[in-house]
Amino acid sequence: MRPTLWLLVLLPSHIPAQTAQNILQSKCFQCHGQVQSSGLDLRTSESLKKGGKRGPAVIPGNAAASLLFQAIRREGPLHMPPGKTPLTPSEIATIKTWIDAGARYESTSTTTQSWWSFRKPQRPTPPSVKNPTWIRNPIDAFILSKLEQQNFTPAKPADRRRLARRATFDLHGLPPTPQQIEAFVTNPAPNAYETFLNQLLDSPRYGERWGRYWLDLVRYADTSGFETDHFFTTAWRYRDYVIRSFNNDKPYHTFVQEQIAADELWPQNIDLEGTSKFPKEKEENQLRRIGTSLFTIGSFPIEYTYYGDQFRAEWQADAIDTIGAAFLGLTVSCARCHDHKFDPITQRDYYRMTALFAGSVEREIPLGSLFDIQTSTRGFPLLAQAEAWKRMVRSRSRNATPEARAELLQKLGEAYLRAPDRMPTANVLAHAETVPDTHVLLRGDFKSKGEKVDPGFPAALPPGPPIDEPQRRKALAQWLTSPDHPLLARVMVNRIWQGHFGEGIVRTPNDFGRQGEAPTHPELLDWLTSEFIARGFSIKAMHRLIMLSNTYLMDSVTNADALARDPANRLLTRFSHRRLDADSLRDTILATAGTLNLKMGGVGVIPPLSKEEIQAARMPQMWPAHPDPAEHNRRSVYLQMKRSLTLPMLQIFDAPDSATSCARRDRSTVAPQALALMNSEFTAQQSTHFAARIRKIAGDDKQAAITAAWQIAFGRDPSPSEREIAHQYVTANSLDRFALLLFNMNEFLYVD
Repeated sequence: MRPTLWLLVLLPSHIPAQTAQNILQSKCFQCHGQVQSSGLDLRTSESLKKGGKRGPAVIPGNAAASLLFQAIRREGPLHMPPGKTPLTPSEIATIKTWIDAGARYESTSTTTQSWWSFRKPQRPTPPSVKNPTWIRNPIDAFILSKLEQQNFTPAKPADRRRLARRATFDLHGLPPTPQQIEAFVTNPAPNAYETFLNQLLDSPRYGERWGRYWLDLVRYADTSGFETDHFFTTAWRYRDYVIRSFNNDKPYHTFVQEQIAADELWPQNIDLEGTSKFPKEKEENQLRRIGTSLFTIGSFPIEYTYYGDQFRAEWQADAIDTIGAAFLGLTVSCARCHDHKFDPITQRDYYRMTALFAGSVEREIPLGSLFDIQTSTRGFPLLAQAEAWKRMVRSRSRNATPEARAELLQKLGEAYLRAPDRMPTANVLAHAETVPDTHVLLRGDFKSKGEKVDPGFPAALPPGPPIDEPQRRKALAQWLTSPDHPLLARVMVNRIWQGHFGEGIVRTPNDFGRQGEAPTHPELLDWLTSEFIARGFSIKAMHRLIMLSNTYLMDSVTNADALARDPANRLLTRFSHRRLDADSLRDTILATAGTLNLKMGGVGVIPPLSKEEIQAARMPQMWPAHPDPAEHNRRSVYLQMKRSLTLPMLQIFDAPDSATSCARRDRSTVAPQALALMNSEFTAQQSTHFAARIRKIAGDDKQAAITAAWQIAFGRDPSPSEREIAHQYVTANSLDRFALLLFNMNEFLYVD
């Protein structure tokens, strides 16, 4: 019996249409969908029966006589799909059974139910386990159930010192101080760990760490990239908005709504109400609107503005691509030039979504009341005077004596000191005077306009609310955050999990579609999603839930059997050993050296570069280092992010390309990383500061110095063997070299 026929005997008599549709979609639509090679479109029952240049593709009820079936069996002149990889025997059998049963396509509403991430999460019951004593909260039940199925035993709990370091890096991206560790380790209270977590979550350092994750995700930068790399002068306000939102534990659905449509959901005027003080509610709504700056910081070459249609097309595409990646966890951008090859998102769906941003434009708005705007002009004469002095200095600089030039510069400086600060502003979204039509762009080309489309949502996802002009983005925000949406909460929960364990339950966090990985623990993902919604979309509540589980409390050390059978730790037999990312590494070096400047917010700081590093800048004069050296030691999240020039220390350790959404930073291991840690000006300077910090604690006592260094760098005392080796090194070299050595140790670079 032939293999294909043998499979047919074992298959049920009825194959759901959706199973066959999935095969056609993943293997055939690339050529016979939007592109319609040979005139054949396989996306609907009608076009399937109509066929292409060779005639009908299927004859319902008769697979053997159907051209489609002959082609996939590769027994005639046509061998489909083209290439060396045919359909599997089971796929061929499925198509045959489907055609013989009538080749019926199921409706779109049924199609959405075929893929797990397109279904609304249902709250599952935590499973029963053999060892219920290990269960600290329901998370543990889902994890332990799978471990027991594979005869795995969870790793033992991590000790308190290791746990303090792990939790602090997870929530702050910084090491705990020796004092913090000792307070936690010696706290006899039964809720000592819960107290420690609450202290971490209440710190402003939390928003800086988790805000950084979000900024990666939404491709944040201070410049546009490409050759011109022009500046977004108020982009930093969006960065500060994000950090403030995380610190305030703003409900996630509100956070999303503000970024998409704060101006439409919380409309207001900027009038006062009888006093010179701006009403609190109006001030808060104005700050909400800064969230829409998300759509003013995309990566664009300035040449797009040569054609208004091109700029609008690229800007709207960037907006939808960002929403698809960050909020939906889908590769929506794949549908820009043709129907999505794998997910049920058509090109028409894509342009209906871009139409939601038609009529939205970037606008610079003042931050303050109408009274503030009017009174801000009072100091204009002083500002005009300062500008006049500047012109005089420039025009007379060549033939002014040094004394005269110095006098002019002094007067210029005094004039600028007297001049008022400009009115604070932010670049946000607003409504255009006219709303341009939106067309399907053939192959994504703005010059090749296809059918006109109205704003709308992907047909494969739940329907959205009515779209009222001109508040199109309001409908988008409401659709995304509706209780029935299957993706928004699920995708964010997965990101939170990833932030704690290094990998998400879905290990392709920006792709919950058919090309992405399936969840390792699907029931746990849905339970966490329902819990996230039930807890009012509180991200901090999810941190507490996850970090209080025994799953999180496990040690990173496990037995040989678990390492052999679960090397990628997909089942979570242990806690994963992880290297610090670029921002955390730089910040940790500064914190350890005692030089970290914890000032928050403001315009992005430009740190100095070495002579070699500045040569990489296309226009070195556009990298003016901040005149205050203390500013150079700010946290990495507050450094200027210039798309054409990433700070080398961050770039070497895999800082993301900010042109597109980064859902998870890479962790490469390359030689320049070791060279940078051992030989860079940055680490050399900071090791000198670290050595000075140690001397201040220990004086000339080498043993005391080693103890202090170990406690600051690793949160523990050195072992006897470590102490002996360290003493030999300090004696043969210097404390500065010893401090540099600690920066290069694995225990400094990795978190357990």
